[in-house]
Amino acid sequence: MLKNLNSLVSLCKRRGYIFPSSEIYGGLSACWDYGPLGVQFKMNVRQHWWKEMIHRSDVVGLDSSILMHPSVWKASGHVDGFSDPLVDCKECRFRFRMEKEINSCPKCGSKNLTEPRDFNLMFKTHAGPVEEEASLVYLRPETAQGIYVNFLNVQTSMRKKIPFGVAQIGKAFRNEITLGHFIFRCREFEQMEMQYFVSKESADKYFEYWMEERKNFLQKIGLPGTSLRPHEHDKDELAHYAHKAVDWEFLFPIGWKELEGIHNRGDFDLTQHQKFSGKKMNYFDSETNSSYIPWIIETSIGLDRLILALLCSAYKEETIGNNESRVLLRLNPQIAPVQLAVLPLSKKEPLKDLSYKISAVLRKKWRVEYDETGSIGKRYRRQDEIGTPFCVTIDFDSLTDNKVTVRHRDTMKQDRLAIDQLQDYLNGTNLF
Repeated sequence: MLKNLNSLVSLCKRRGYIFPSSEIYGGLSACWDYGPLGVQFKMNVRQHWWKEMIHRSDVVGLDSSILMHPSVWKASGHVDGFSDPLVDCKECRFRFRMEKEINSCPKCGSKNLTEPRDFNLMFKTHAGPVEEEASLVYLRPETAQGIYVNFLNVQTSMRKKIPFGVAQIGKAFRNEITLGHFIFRCREFEQMEMQYFVSKESADKYFEYWMEERKNFLQKIGLPGTSLRPHEHDKDELAHYAHKAVDWEFLFPIGWKELEGIHNRGDFDLTQHQKFSGKKMNYFDSETNSSYIPWIIETSIGLDRLILALLCSAYKEETIGNNESRVLLRLNPQIAPVQLAVLPLSKKEPLKDLSYKISAVLRKKWRVEYDETGSIGKRYRRQDEIGTPFCVTIDFDSLTDNKVTVRHRDTMKQDRLAIDQLQDYLNGTNLF
């Protein structure tokens, strides 16, 4: 198991997964840039979530605006209540978010602290050329409100009957106080949320249903069941609107932390938007001839935090023959940024031409990297760190026997097979 994040952070920078944002200027705290491999990996994970949510008959998609009318955030309670308790250490002046388990300064250990005071986490900006109170808008701290204000638009345009859900992936922004732990908590992050609209009577049933669905997805995408556990919020942990909230927690190197939340939000959100906007948010049920404001079961996960969990689970350090060590990412092949690496043993033209032809064929179906630089051993190690499931090695014998060697990332097993059998072989691995 990965004991701390330092080695993972180093690998991510070295191999082009994640870089510190604005690094040449000293960086910007809690902001990160996804490199060439990282952005592909992130896209793969995002697409898997989208497919899981949208490729079903009862959920549709939405992409709402980041900037919304400021009254949206008044109705939701974010303007008045979206805050964290901010504390200063009187000894070293360190400022941090007060949490239940913290009774002294995390930096110097002093218990000489100021009284907690509320700090609103929303970023403010202005819409239009004049910076005045009337032009004040917020960068959204969550994506859910865009779904709630579009409830009737979606329901009527798509002719959806309850129960149905609306899924969305998008950027959100929070002016976090306590930062660190790599991409675990960022000021700019990406949320993947689904709001499932139900009747009050069926809310408990669908809450349990989505609890199980989300656990299945997390395991299917690559997180071991032993690293997941449910945590139900106590009454003092519940948001004021929530009837029930359970997190799927993941065992990060920093301990058990929230990964995905499932919440029974009741009818609070639609009721609030009806109150503040003056627009009826009722759903008419033609089967029962009744009209009501639906209850909402929410599933919410941060894409960046899921990326971190997947990388933590995949990171391995192994000792192999002759006390040699290797680092590898055992990523699910479906989400690995590179699925196949084509490695010619020489840069000479006959071998290079054949390798290019093989790469071109494989690239039609899989994500392929071509690498001809360095010894074959170093290239294997490089692909192990990248997380590439298979390497296809082309040697001089390949020019006469029309065969290549396929090397497996996890076992380092090597199979020799005919070039024209390569695609069938890869299809038969049951990994793609």
